[in-house]
Amino acid sequence: MHTIPAVALRPLTSADAAVLADWAADDTFGAHAGWTPGLAWDEHERFWLHRIIADPPPELLRLGVEHEGALIGYVDLYGTRADERELGYVIGPSTRWGQGLGKAAARAGLAYGFDSLALASIWAEALPLNAPSVRILEGIGMRHTGRGDEASFLGARSHYEQYRITREQYEKIRADPSTADARADPGTPAARRPQQNPTAPG
Repeated sequence: MHTIPAVALRPLTSADAAVLADWAADDTFGAHAGWTPGLAWDEHERFWLHRIIADPPPELLRLGVEHEGALIGYVDLYGTRADERELGYVIGPSTRWGQGLGKAAARAGLAYGFDSLALASIWAEALPLNAPSVRILEGIGMRHTGRGDEASFLGARSHYEQYRITREQYEKIRADPSTADARADPGTPAARRPQQNPTAPG
């Protein structure tokens, strides 16, 4: 049985801004995560410090993902409704992909949403062209619910597919993990909101 790495969620701090800015030098990561290429390191650091860590948008809860004492990604729970949020997650840099960390981060995001925020349901989106992200959502027990907006991925036109899990479904999987879809996890980033990622100086 595939072992999922242990991760922990925590608030992002000012010290994390430099780590996150460093990931921008990884072109593979940036292309998958939807970060705008060509921005200077200090522009990325300023974005994280001022737009996300110090003064985040009210609808965005972004938590750092730690593994073995290092920041290895972040999880988003996005939205304004008290009973529902959108899940997003990113693992960086790309040298960390293929280790099961994407699935671990996504699963931790579900746990935080249902246990700490008392949500009734959580939804997410993934592009079919980003097959690892689809496998992650299915592997944590989210169910396909329909087609989302048009989008592009690595220069190719695509669209989002939407997934959802309710509290009742989550509790069933937690009681019996074999009811979730246990698929291999290449660990690449999943859906994220581009407007909350480094796309312009700030």
